[in-house]
Amino acid sequence: MGSCSSHAASIPDWDDIRRETGFSQASLVRLHHRFRALDCNKKGHLCRMDLQQIGALAVNPLGDRIIDSFFPDGSHSVDFRGFVRILAHFRPVEDEGTGIRDPKEPEPLNSRMNKLRFAFQLYDLDRDGKISRHEMLQVLRLMVGAQVTEEQLESIADRTVQEADEDGDGAVSFLEFAKTLEKMNVEQKMSIRILK
Repeated sequence: MGSCSSHAASIPDWDDIRRETGFSQASLVRLHHRFRALDCNKKGHLCRMDLQQIGALAVNPLGDRIIDSFFPDGSHSVDFRGFVRILAHFRPVEDEGTGIRDPKEPEPLNSRMNKLRFAFQLYDLDRDGKISRHEMLQVLRLMVGAQVTEEQLESIADRTVQEADEDGDGAVSFLEFAKTLEKMNVEQKMSIRILK
């Protein structure tokens, strides 16, 4: 435990990061090691090319969109805190009973709603708060590639938007997106077991 504590102390603001993300001290130490391993040039931050080294992202059809989420607002680098904040969305939700959360405290990054917000932004390519038919089609192309004809993809995109679009504006809002996925176990599907 001593070496874990001493390494945690070398992580800037580690206690604030632990509270914000919900990661244990041991997990933060492991993630810091991974962050430093990805930081090839030892700059203290990661760029897009550093994240492209992650094999699971390289083979994921949405890998580029996930990598984009590390660089909000057009930034070109992410520090350790930003890196861990994104990964916190994939931290499993612990079964802590029906504990009542203090309303003054921010919602945990790995909450159902924050997981849904993260998934929504993977589809909302222009970040206007809506998923258009065109955006749905682009993401579907990434996910299925050449396995489905363009005509089939267009039909799937049309049907998906039409079924989710409750207000008839031709696009899917975040609330419509969340309602469409209300029966899906997002907490499990958007969790990576190693991120406890």
